[in-house]
Amino acid sequence: MTLDLFDGEGVEPRRETIAEGAVVLRGFAGKAGPGLLAAIDLVASQSPFRHMQTPGGHTMSAAMTCCGELGWVTDRRGYRYEPRDPVTGQAWPRMPELFLKLASEAAAEAGFENFVPDACLINRYQPGAKMGLHQDRDEQDFSQPIVSVSLGLPIVFQFGGPRRSDRPVRVPLGHGDVVVWGGLARRHYHGVLTLKAGDHPLTGACRYNLTFRKAG
Repeated sequence: MTLDLFDGEGVEPRRETIAEGAVVLRGFAGKAGPGLLAAIDLVASQSPFRHMQTPGGHTMSAAMTCCGELGWVTDRRGYRYEPRDPVTGQAWPRMPELFLKLASEAAAEAGFENFVPDACLINRYQPGAKMGLHQDRDEQDFSQPIVSVSLGLPIVFQFGGPRRSDRPVRVPLGHGDVVVWGGLARRHYHGVLTLKAGDHPLTGACRYNLTFRKAG
């Protein structure tokens, strides 16, 4: 495992357990930030960011695009994965090798070996954007973990339990932090609080989130 590609110091990242099966790898992706952001720009040039609409008619505050074999879609018809971008009509952009390497190494560091995602959801948050508590349950194989990468402005991540009523813990996340959850925690509710205004040297007034999944 070549952790020095991703952590900011070239040493083992600080690992924090937030629940059984869920950990934060502090700074794991920090050193790779510029390369990851360049890859995001490439993906967005082929499948642009858009504000999707939920089945209930709510427009999501975070803009989204995807890459990989499958992309996550929401509209009046429901939540699902599709092999083609409904905006362009083309296949989603190929997942960059740097993305695949990061997801695999972060999952392994958290105890989930041989993770090979086929979908990466890319969210762009601007001040005022948030993501309410939800479960990731549109995937076919719940034995595979979720790997979530934070880039840019800091935000507060919420990680709850298997029931919506379970009180979530609040975890501040900064640039380069990676959250991995699987096993007993795989279908726990999670989300982020409203992004506060700020300016990051790499991303300016926004935050990007990469969420890697084995969807098909």
